[in-house]
Amino acid sequence: MTETTRRTVVFGAGGAGLAAVLTACASYGSPTTEASAEPEAPAEEEASSEPTKKKKESQAKALADTSDIPEGGGKVFESQKIVVTQPTAGEFKAFTAVCTHAGCTVATVANKTINCPCHGSKFSIEDGSVKDGPAGGPLEEKQITVDGDKIRLA
Repeated sequence: MTETTRRTVVFGAGGAGLAAVLTACASYGSPTTEASAEPEAPAEEEASSEPTKKKKESQAKALADTSDIPEGGGKVFESQKIVVTQPTAGEFKAFTAVCTHAGCTVATVANKTINCPCHGSKFSIEDGSVKDGPAGGPLEEKQITVDGDKIRLA
């Protein structure tokens, strides 16, 4: 019985293919975890004066210039997992860029929606609500500050 049959070869190839697909799917859509950009302040720093706090905020690195965000559109900042939108002139909003369906990162902002490439979910640029599924929940809103022409995470 050392002879290899056609059935053995087909089953072996099929099993290897199935293993490859299952391995690829195992990490697909895994929810991402968001780490804080800066460590929590020690207790004595929390009691610091207001001018020091404002100085620290003004020194924080800007996420974008207001001119980078088109009116009626937005921009995805993939490394920060943030999407910033400008629904109307001078109104800026920020949301997590992690899709609530399968944890993929949204990729584009077009036609007043934030778009996920994985399964086609679309979210409103105004409030992050679902405009088209399969996502079942809205994108989480993130706090930003607009200081002059600079947009920073709050």
